[in-house]
Amino acid sequence: QVQLVESGGGLVQPGGSLRLSCVASVRFSGIYAMGWYRQAPGKQRELVATITSGGSTNYADSVKGRFTISRDKAKITVYLQMNSLKPEDTAVYYCNVDYVAGKDYWGQGTQVTVSS
Repeated sequence: QVQLVESGGGLVQPGGSLRLSCVASVRFSGIYAMGWYRQAPGKQRELVATITSGGSTNYADSVKGRFTISRDKAKITVYLQMNSLKPEDTAVYYCNVDYVAGKDYWGQGTQVTVSS
């Protein structure tokens, strides 16, 4: 059974930083892309950032210049470094793996709260 295990969420003050991690129990060779999405209360889930198996990245406009996605192939882990956090970044953050044969896997989510 495929599992995505996220960690690193928490409470941080505006302007602070957090680093999210997600370990996937899949073969890296079968991954098309890994990414992070978020869902704030009362809102739809939205893309935050993705990284392809080749290393190409894509970011939501709202996080460009503040967030950085990266991955460790050997550890099958994707990271999201979040700097200059704002209250509007408060949400549950979900890890996603886009896998071969149309398979799509999601983590359980980790809460990020930005508040003074």
